[in-house]
Amino acid sequence: MRQAASRRKRESMADRDEIEELEAPSLGEQLRRAREAKGLSLDDVAGRTRIPIRHLQNIEREDWDALPAITYAIGFARNYADAVGMDGAEVGRALRERIGGAPTRVAAPQYYAQADPARVPPRSLALIAIVIAVLLGIFYWVWRGTLDDGPDAVPPLAMEEAPATIAPAAPPPQAAAGQPVTLVATGEVWLRITEGPGGPLIFSGSMIAGDRYQLPAAARRPVIRTGRPQNLRALAGDRDLGPLAPRELVVENLSLLPQDLAARAQSAPPPVTAPVQ
Repeated sequence: MRQAASRRKRESMADRDEIEELEAPSLGEQLRRAREAKGLSLDDVAGRTRIPIRHLQNIEREDWDALPAITYAIGFARNYADAVGMDGAEVGRALRERIGGAPTRVAAPQYYAQADPARVPPRSLALIAIVIAVLLGIFYWVWRGTLDDGPDAVPPLAMEEAPATIAPAAPPPQAAAGQPVTLVATGEVWLRITEGPGGPLIFSGSMIAGDRYQLPAAARRPVIRTGRPQNLRALAGDRDLGPLAPRELVVENLSLLPQDLAARAQSAPPPVTAPVQ
């Protein structure tokens, strides 16, 4: 009889534990109750955790198979629990024991944020942005090309054919002072001449071999900018002062006063005396 009474007692305790387990709220129900106790909606939790709402709904329904993987389910549940004031680590351990078997050393991701289609710009918008960028680039280069067409710009003088020969000897700087300066192109070259650095524009344009340009007599401090000074020979009167520079390089604010050109010509190697075509 004692054995029968002990067996009935054990069966009663087991039944009571089973009843308590059945009556205890599920994990998903605990999370839902904690969320509602804080007055939070699923949208609020999704905003805090960056977990899509459909995954939060699956957690509350304990539809674990609908989640991407076990590790994601555990990570989502932990973050959900932390967001509603529960112990996220404890919830994660309980859920791992229930659906994941033995604990694993692989850390569960903290969140899984699926791209929101509403935040992804449509392809047509990207194409429009590309077209606008291309048009802006074209406009910029056209605008750069018209910078020198200001009201103070002096139109280029008519290009004349260069003489067959140019005297090679450079005069001393004192003798060159006051002489008219002419630039003769020996190749294709772009140049810009202003009245002093940053001053009013005197001339801007391109020249080809055989073109020449004579500086206005009214120019007081003419300076030049070009990237091919080797394709421009300077004349002071009828005397050849040689190229502005022996090789291709960018020169800026280079004085075109005849005495300065003559001084540079004297300090440079003797110029080539071949006639300019």
